[in-house]
Amino acid sequence: MDKRKQYLEFWRRFLAQILGPILPVLSLCLASVGCAGEPSINNADIEPFVRWLLDDGERLEDVRFTEVVEAVSGFSVLPVDIAKAVDAALLRHLQASLDVMLLELAKPENPIHAVGRVNEISRHIEDFLLSRLNALEAYECSIPANASGRTQRSGYPDLRLVHTASGRVFYIDPKVYKLGSESSSFRSFYFEPKLETNKILDNASHLIVGIAHSGKVEGRWQLDTWKVVDLINFRVRLKAEFQSSNRELYKDEAVLGESQ
Repeated sequence: MDKRKQYLEFWRRFLAQILGPILPVLSLCLASVGCAGEPSINNADIEPFVRWLLDDGERLEDVRFTEVVEAVSGFSVLPVDIAKAVDAALLRHLQASLDVMLLELAKPENPIHAVGRVNEISRHIEDFLLSRLNALEAYECSIPANASGRTQRSGYPDLRLVHTASGRVFYIDPKVYKLGSESSSFRSFYFEPKLETNKILDNASHLIVGIAHSGKVEGRWQLDTWKVVDLINFRVRLKAEFQSSNRELYKDEAVLGESQ
């Protein structure tokens, strides 16, 4: 099956699980680009899809993240069960590592304090956790490989923690947020379904590690607290948008004039 057909089949499967009854309308749109050769989309093809986005987009305003993951990857999202010894051990190992992380990253000589923007400190947190979670022989932590077999740092999730004896997997995604902003409605979680770069390749629990910061004081980042969140009941919404690039926007044939 060529990549175009794989892509279409992926989205049909995803939409079938998430959208159910309205799938025929969207399948019609997908079918319009499923023919051989270059895609050819006209107004009649795209109109039903756009109308659905305008009229029924609320159907994707409240979707269980577990359903999205399972539709995209084919793997199940498992709840963390602290009554089970392996789950409890994994969670203790993670929490102990987070306690050490707050202490180590607070040291004035730590390179995290050299970065200027808050979104740059996430890499330091990921790198520390990657190393620390690998410190005990009973566990293995890694950057997840994607469906193409390549190790990939970008995209969800950031870390894969395995209890080696049992094969139990926790996917971990660290997030840095402003202390006190837990009730903010600002968009802070992103997941983009893709075929070749999908990194969810196990039946696993999915955890967000939230790191609260209170800014930079006297040249040092203040990382205050951590929270470990189980995404088993997490709900998401789809933001549909049409986008392009400068390469398409500034084509020579479209430019009407420019400065000399």
